Amino acid sequence: MAPRVVIIGAGFGGLGVAHALRESGIDDVTVLERADDVGGVWRDNTYPGAACDVPSPLYSWSWATNPDWSRRYSPQPEILDYIRRTAAERGLRDLVRTGVEVTGLRWDDGWEVRTAGGTTYLADVVVSAVGQLSEPVVPAIPGVETFAGPAFHSARWRHDVDLRGQRVAVIGTGASAVQLVPGIVDEVAAMTVFQRSAPYVVLRPDRLYSTLHHRLFHRFPRALAFERRATYELTELFNRALEGSSRLTRPLLAAIRGVWRMHLHRQVKDAGLRRRLVPDYPLGCKRLLFSNDWYPALARDHVDVVTDRVVAIEPGGVRTSDGHLHEADVLVWGTGFAATDFLGSIAVHGVAGADLHDVWSDGARAHLGLTVPGFPNLFCVYGPNTNLGGSSIIQMLEAQASWIAEVVGRIAAGEARRVAVRREAWEAYDREMQGRLGTGIWSHCDSWYRDGARITTNWPGQVAEYQRRLAEVDWSDLEDVGRPGPRKITGF
Repeated sequence: MAPRVVIIGAGFGGLGVAHALRESGIDDVTVLERADDVGGVWRDNTYPGAACDVPSPLYSWSWATNPDWSRRYSPQPEILDYIRRTAAERGLRDLVRTGVEVTGLRWDDGWEVRTAGGTTYLADVVVSAVGQLSEPVVPAIPGVETFAGPAFHSARWRHDVDLRGQRVAVIGTGASAVQLVPGIVDEVAAMTVFQRSAPYVVLRPDRLYSTLHHRLFHRFPRALAFERRATYELTELFNRALEGSSRLTRPLLAAIRGVWRMHLHRQVKDAGLRRRLVPDYPLGCKRLLFSNDWYPALARDHVDVVTDRVVAIEPGGVRTSDGHLHEADVLVWGTGFAATDFLGSIAVHGVAGADLHDVWSDGARAHLGLTVPGFPNLFCVYGPNTNLGGSSIIQMLEAQASWIAEVVGRIAAGEARRVAVRREAWEAYDREMQGRLGTGIWSHCDSWYRDGARITTNWPGQVAEYQRRLAEVDWSDLEDVGRPGPRKITGF
């Protein structure tokens, strides 16, 4: 009997897995999406200026390349339209049930998938594609609920709030803030940006694609493939530098630092402001950001950058550690996501009632970022240690989708029943990941990549290595817990 597959989440990851399963002949696939449409982070993040910081030719599924991107770095509405259009054209949208929030998973010789609406789905295989950037975080600052005006997270943008003539406080200077601050700076009467840690921001080599460009890609698909490959190779150079062991690491990071410094000096003339915008950690330790208008926005006369620690939110504004109340009419949280809280909003109980969140109490870990012992036929997409410091995450998602499709195909063929990683393989893989990450650039500072002492989000190597490791399932790492007593799975 064909396995029943439930996928949680209808973003790039979930839809990509659905496509891979359909291509491998698995038809009983249901995608559960808590929102009212597909799109994932590109549906949720609609703040002014939202755009991708990965070049467009590489930011698409390999099986649905797009010759019609309007520019090198595509804006949010265009990416969302691409996801919607592709899902409809490939028949994936028909698999999606929207408005269904999964609240729990329980193993009982198969998975019971429980939802907020009370419906329970039965599945042989469950794929979590909820991602690392789906749960916005608002810091637990005293008085946060007392602010008198509109207050909202960048991923829950209030388009009904008119910012014209308003005093706006933006807390956070990460990837979202770097885009939204320039996006609203011309509307507001005054803006205060609260910075805990300055980011490295370099020039974004953006450009509009011409009609001739589009005609070339339509007429000669190999030209699009060449641009995609060239972009991939360039981003892999950066990934190599972030590994820390490459001979390129020091010279490449030094070159990027030089470009950043020149960018800062060229766009910010005030020496005092420049000093506040210099990061206090090594380049690459946190996410490198790309913007042509972040520094000019901060240099505007009606914008103030505050580096004193935020200690309280009050009805009239934001109080900092120097005792000053920074008055504001609107408060925007640019404070990121619960990236290390994998599956945090879903209760997951595996074999013998094991609680996945207990297993992950000291940090999430999964073999290849995909599978955990004691939780058979449960696979994660964009799981622990699969995020990138550079390049396109879609390449990682496609590698995971192909691996999952191979495993589900084995189940469909009757060669396995309930598949999970062997504990020894899981532990060995985790030791490898933490050993490599412990000597890499991300170990040199505190960031959203960490969960306590562990780096739980990032992959320590290049995309190409991850793709090689997932190109074929290593069945010796897995066992079939659906038989009487766990047993290793041998190759065909």
